[in-house]
Amino acid sequence: MNIVLHQPEIPANTGNIGRTCVATGTVLHMIEPLGFRLTGKELRRAGMDYWERLDVRRYINYEEFVQKCLAPNPGARLWLATTKAKKVYTQAQFGADDFIMFGRESAGIPEEILMDHADTCIRIPMLDSIRSLNLANSVSIVLYEALRQLDFAGLQMQGALHHGQWKE
Repeated sequence: MNIVLHQPEIPANTGNIGRTCVATGTVLHMIEPLGFRLTGKELRRAGMDYWERLDVRRYINYEEFVQKCLAPNPGARLWLATTKAKKVYTQAQFGADDFIMFGRESAGIPEEILMDHADTCIRIPMLDSIRSLNLANSVSIVLYEALRQLDFAGLQMQGALHHGQWKE
């Protein structure tokens, strides 16, 4: 599974997303410009000691991302998380090699990219009175749905509750 951040702005969000990616074996792709330096103490603090174990890849722009990630993987789909989508994220049928893109905290994914991928735009349902959810929370919600659809392949199920008792 792959998470794509298009021009992320807040280091704490990216650090938390990085930690989630490490915990799930997910690759994190970041499209520049970034609103922070990757060596910043805020990013390291949010990612804690997990940042060194993160498979993170950077691209100078969206076109480089498409050329290096989507073009060589014709079976992989690009899902775009946006409040403008008609399809709810639970209606998507995720594949193990798919990419799930999230936009900048202040502006989302650019309109021209959304228009090119209108059939794979997805949203998280929420009340009309709120603009959007926190980016790190949104990534977690959608990523874990994708992983659930893939039966959490490769992830350990530790300490499961079985008939009222914990089983290891």
